[in-house]
Amino acid sequence: MMGLAIFFLLGSAKPTFFPEDNAVVINKIKIEITGLSTVGKYNCSNTFNIKDTVYVNCAKKNTFNTDIKMSNFDCGNKIMTKDLQGTVKVKKFPNSTVSITDIKKDGKNYKCKLNFYITDKTLKYKDFILYNSDDKIQGTLNLKFSDIELEAPVKMAGLIKVKDDIIINFSLYKN
Repeated sequence: MMGLAIFFLLGSAKPTFFPEDNAVVINKIKIEITGLSTVGKYNCSNTFNIKDTVYVNCAKKNTFNTDIKMSNFDCGNKIMTKDLQGTVKVKKFPNSTVSITDIKKDGKNYKCKLNFYITDKTLKYKDFILYNSDDKIQGTLNLKFSDIELEAPVKMAGLIKVKDDIIINFSLYKN
């Protein structure tokens, strides 16, 4: 009887040498592109619902891929929105893709590999930090239009110039 009780206790115990599956359920994504021009700061954003689960420290599904419809960005001004769409060549390249792989815990945050495909360029980041909070995971890319071989918009015969530096903030909202 004692042997049977020990068998059930040990048989149902989880091995301690395997990392715990840590599932993160994503239900919404928000991407913001910010930068400066000669007339001030601009902010363009795109928010969309998506359902996906990522398993941290696990071979199960340690990848998150999403397509971003570039025509859905809104800059709060029709002219600026149209300029952004023209700059990223939305007619030729309607979607960008973000791929996050090899997601591991790093303290209270996460570390991963991030590939960002925009126009016909892929930017690769190793050991990219995703900051974790109660309701979302977020990351920031600091880059230049020239990094993706695009020219920053210039309007009104050069009176309005967008700076080459841009910041892309993305938030993955959790369930």
